[in-house]
Amino acid sequence: MAVAGEEQGLFGSTHYAELARQQGWNIAGMITNDIVGSSLGQNGFRDPNTVRLFAEGPPANETPEEAVVRRTTGSENDSPARQLARYAKSVAETTATDMRVRIIYRRDRYLRGGDHIPFLERRFPAARFTEVNEDYRHQHQDVRVEDGVQFGDLTDFVDFDYTTRVARVNGATLAGLASAPAAPSGVVVHTGQLSVDTALEWDANVEPDLAGYEIVYRETVQPYWTHTIKVGNVTSHTVKGITKDNFLFGVRAIDSDGNRSPVTFPQPVE
Repeated sequence: MAVAGEEQGLFGSTHYAELARQQGWNIAGMITNDIVGSSLGQNGFRDPNTVRLFAEGPPANETPEEAVVRRTTGSENDSPARQLARYAKSVAETTATDMRVRIIYRRDRYLRGGDHIPFLERRFPAARFTEVNEDYRHQHQDVRVEDGVQFGDLTDFVDFDYTTRVARVNGATLAGLASAPAAPSGVVVHTGQLSVDTALEWDANVEPDLAGYEIVYRETVQPYWTHTIKVGNVTSHTVKGITKDNFLFGVRAIDSDGNRSPVTFPQPVE
């Protein structure tokens, strides 16, 4: 979609996000493309094969109760926005796109913002694509020549091949989300008893072509999921001999064609 009033106050995206919240729409992910037209930065570096993806950690409107759970589980790096970013990276870094998705663990650049923010404020997974090296002479500038330097956002500075590859990254992400099952809901990790095992449970997906689920986990210092356990079409599984105290866990769904959903991070229950 295209929205109006971004520079004046994110008016269009705020209207849409609020409408989605009020009507209870199921939005698997929102990604804004903001400043994705050039591979050459003001620093003189050209990187035609990388795009940044900014993803927020804990939400800005986190409640005190949610903050307690986050600190207990160490889930500050496992927000829905960061699961969306990991998913985009996993499906979009292909020979078809010829691109690397560089995830930035921030909501946006310093003192900057974009149309993903109203969605984040309403707890929808959202992130922002931006070129990896910006040239601030070509942003928010009146078109002019000053001391022999051309200012302004002109087509002369657009790398159309780069923009095409960014579009392919978007296409791969959207196609993946559209083809895959929904991310599992109601995912919990049981904490009522001290154990060297990790017991996970989740609600059943409703897709007719659902093949089952996978449990993923990683070291707490790792940015991406490193291990996968196929558990079949069940709604609970106990990982033997691997404690939740040492690792971060998640659950994703998989269909009969092998399409995988984004990961859902579990909430603790006794």
